[in-house]
Amino acid sequence: MSFEHRVHLRCGCAAARAALAPRPFSFPGTTRKYERDRPFSIQHIALDLALDVPARSVRGTATLSIARVDRAATTLSLDAVGFTLGRVELDAGKGPKAAAFVYDGDTLTITIPEGFEKGDVVVAYTATPRAGLYFLAPDEHVRDRPNQVWSQCQDEDARHWFPCHDKPHVKQTTEMRVRVPATWQALSNGKLVEQRVENGSAVFHWKMARPHPSYLVTLVAGEFAVIEDGSVGDVPVSYLVPKGREADGRRSFGRTRDLIAHFQDVTGVTFPWEKYAQVVVSDFVFGGMENTSATTMYEHVLLDERASLDLTSDDLVAHELAHQWFGDYVTCRDWSHGWLNEGFATYFEHVDREKRLGRDEYDYGIKQDQDAYLSEASGRYARPIVSQDYEAPIDLFDRHLYEKGGLVLHMIRRELGDGPFWAGVREYLRRHAFGVVETRDLSRALEDTSGKSLDRLFDQWVYRAGHPALEVTVGWEAGLVTVDVKQTQKLPEGTAPFALSLEIEIHEAGGASRREMLSVTRAVETHAFPAAVRPRFVIVDPDHRVVGDHTLTAPADMLRAQLASSPTARGRWLAAQSLGKRDEPDTIAALRDVLLDESVFWGARAECAYALAAIRGTEALAALRGSTGVKHPKARRAVVWALGRFAKAEAAEALIPIALSDESYAVEAEAARSLGATRQPSALDTLVDLLERPSWGDLVRGGAIDGLAALRDDRATPHLAARTRYGWSSRTRRAAVRALLRVSADRKSRELVEDLLDDADPHLRIDVAAALGDLGEGKSRSALSRALDREKDARTRRRLREVMRDLGGAARSEHQRLTEELDKLRAEQQELRARLAKLEGRDKPVSARSHAGKTTGPARKPAAAAKARKPARPSRKKR
Repeated sequence: MSFEHRVHLRCGCAAARAALAPRPFSFPGTTRKYERDRPFSIQHIALDLALDVPARSVRGTATLSIARVDRAATTLSLDAVGFTLGRVELDAGKGPKAAAFVYDGDTLTITIPEGFEKGDVVVAYTATPRAGLYFLAPDEHVRDRPNQVWSQCQDEDARHWFPCHDKPHVKQTTEMRVRVPATWQALSNGKLVEQRVENGSAVFHWKMARPHPSYLVTLVAGEFAVIEDGSVGDVPVSYLVPKGREADGRRSFGRTRDLIAHFQDVTGVTFPWEKYAQVVVSDFVFGGMENTSATTMYEHVLLDERASLDLTSDDLVAHELAHQWFGDYVTCRDWSHGWLNEGFATYFEHVDREKRLGRDEYDYGIKQDQDAYLSEASGRYARPIVSQDYEAPIDLFDRHLYEKGGLVLHMIRRELGDGPFWAGVREYLRRHAFGVVETRDLSRALEDTSGKSLDRLFDQWVYRAGHPALEVTVGWEAGLVTVDVKQTQKLPEGTAPFALSLEIEIHEAGGASRREMLSVTRAVETHAFPAAVRPRFVIVDPDHRVVGDHTLTAPADMLRAQLASSPTARGRWLAAQSLGKRDEPDTIAALRDVLLDESVFWGARAECAYALAAIRGTEALAALRGSTGVKHPKARRAVVWALGRFAKAEAAEALIPIALSDESYAVEAEAARSLGATRQPSALDTLVDLLERPSWGDLVRGGAIDGLAALRDDRATPHLAARTRYGWSSRTRRAAVRALLRVSADRKSRELVEDLLDDADPHLRIDVAAALGDLGEGKSRSALSRALDREKDARTRRRLREVMRDLGGAARSEHQRLTEELDKLRAEQQELRARLAKLEGRDKPVSARSHAGKTTGPARKPAAAAKARKPARPSRKKR
């Protein structure tokens, strides 16, 4: 269990939702995707557009400069969805001539005569886009929504507002001349060539002189405050934010120049574009989108003063900035290799954190990304990172593409060492500057600079689904340190176990330490190393070289010594996780002492809180209640989460004052969730009061809604139902939908939620589908089926299909009931053991292992639950 360090959506990663067991990634009938033909190269696109804001439409001309590639080609096909066409012309340099064409509403096919080697295609058109370009305006329910227009083209939505070859493997230079209302700003890619007023409209002319793909073309128009923040070298840096939010803009984006300088240094590539702007818009569908030289951000990137006490936008800013190199400068050849964009951007969040906050923060961020990936791989599906078997490209933008992609880069860095790794990254960028790449391009660059073969690593971690699940047992006897390693993951028939290099760090009684490397290639292995004196402790995988599910068994005294004395925070939290399986007074005291030690890294202290929650029992609860005053808000947040694992009045009493008054929004929100999880009826009034508490990003209200869902008190039903209605924020509505059916699954509530399958917000529709699926009943099957028939959004279609596939009658509800009953019995069992130990006067209560042979480890809180507190990125980066 751990909380995600991220509070923001990124470009498009959808949160994972747990299932009874992992399902296949691809649906039956899915066809493998391959790159399209390119008989003509598109070298430049010039757009001359006017926005009709009241009509939500765009009109103008697109001029595409093309050159022949295929000598026998007779047609050029352009993606163009829902256009009303005017003229279509060809110009080979002797003046435009009408062209023969066929248009079916999705594809414009233009006849290219023999002898036309190079020239322009001119398309005059009008479009009222259903995607790609979005028009915002206030209404009677949302009066503070601004008038804005913004684009979001990833993955293949540029085709809805200008004609193009809408695939990432085609890159061209672009320019845009656009007419907008006179008081508006208009931002696009590249350099501002001209700005003037013409016939009562403002005209902006932007020009991008270096090639980039159509999905990175941007247009944002509206009224903004413009913050000029100097430059890095010759690159001007600016932020466009809603008027009145200038202070929040400086607070949230203030490190941008430092980030640019740092990323230039590690990549060896000077920032490759004419400028870098970041613009904040309303109702954006993702957390951010890395449009070339002009990133678009959602409104929650702006932190108020209180939010900035323990939240940051640096991760999101770093992620989108890193894309200017990884995704924009070098671009994945097709979406199956999209991890080369998103994995690098995710990893560079950690690269920034390492420089800014140190090694412990880096290590804990990597751990949290592993938790997020494992949540999806064990609960939703496991797939190869590189996969061509998908329905829509957005299907790939998941925790495999983002988190696992970043984890692979971390593993490669650990395998090669810093020098060869960064040399390989620089060579990769140098070779493919302004071009397109696939995974083998990265592996070859890394191999050429390191001299090491990476075929096995890429085969196991990139082209193969899954990860190792390791059970490691450490002991000492007869002068030997023994390490038993067992791989327990399910393997497809004929698949070999993972081949791993598993490192251990032996800390000797005298204070010295040494490392040994285990070559693990079989499902079950035993390794032994000489040690004349019993070690104080042994750290397994101290540098996190192996991504996967790991469980460690070691003598309790060794684990407590590791918790107290490990030279790294990672060593401490690995010990805490293992100690969470042991209900012993000495262990509880050791966990409490580290949790209270303000000098220890907050992540290690948080893991102590999670371990105490796993142990449960009266003594563990007392230790947590005595730790609610820890100063670091992230450690304090872990404490209040842990208190929520105790269905006791004492836990609720400790949580109420924190939920009502803490300096941290995030701690208040977590306390509200935990208060509901205690299942104490007295919690209702506090949670209902918190529904009216204003906070950054509706964080506290979301926590209160989640708390009401956990409380399962029917009296919460009207409060939750009211907050599903349009007019509340998207975050509030989505949380309320998820909560409502957990509190009340009667016909009225179910039909209210079913009606929201027609809501305009695709993120809400996704959560509606998931909430109906969580009921595990067939009553909503017909409503879900009808929604699937009419659904156009690819993200929502996938969720609907997953829910329809997974619905299994009453079995799902029965599974949930049995799971909750089992949790309750485990808690009672742990408490009875503690009481028995005291009555028998034992120094150490009987451990769970001696009773049952094996215990359940700390409850792992799904990473999805942590992400759900963020806005929907609309999440992936992109969806």
